[in-house]
Amino acid sequence: MKIYTKKGDSGTTQLIGGTRVSKGSIRIESYGTIDELNSYIGLIRDQDINEKYKLQLIEIQDRLFTIGSSLASDPEKSSMKIPDLHEEDIQFLEDNMDEMDLELPEMKFFVLPGGHTTVSYCHIARCVCRRAERIIVTLQEHDFVAELVFKYVNRLSDYLFVLSRKLSQDLNAIEQPWKPRM
Repeated sequence: MKIYTKKGDSGTTQLIGGTRVSKGSIRIESYGTIDELNSYIGLIRDQDINEKYKLQLIEIQDRLFTIGSSLASDPEKSSMKIPDLHEEDIQFLEDNMDEMDLELPEMKFFVLPGGHTTVSYCHIARCVCRRAERIIVTLQEHDFVAELVFKYVNRLSDYLFVLSRKLSQDLNAIEQPWKPRM
């Protein structure tokens, strides 16, 4: 089977369910951004970080494929069984954030992204996650999006922020406080 079909040469693509839509549609933008986020999370996972976080990130990447398949489905026409998100997936993020947070100093200021390349990758992933969230909200205003998709993506951006702080600590990076000029 060839990877190319040439069907997209006209600027359309097919959703799960058979519907052809513009490659510029908000639905395509939503799952394309989730795919971009997944790639950045893979980049974080490839860094020299604690194996525990790598395993968490693999779990998250799996959930992002679940989200991508949900967003790539025509909510009206698809009869294909796709994986579902569960409340436990959100709880997984919350539990891991709570565990990391126990080891972190209290936040007393906003931090500037950076301090270490790995930490910067977390911040980039967090920003892509927030963009995905905004796109999914726009999609949700026009079409069906499973409630847990939005909830998970919202919580994931928080997880990525907490992970950036924990990796700053683990890598002895300095969290640079934002000092607004007044």
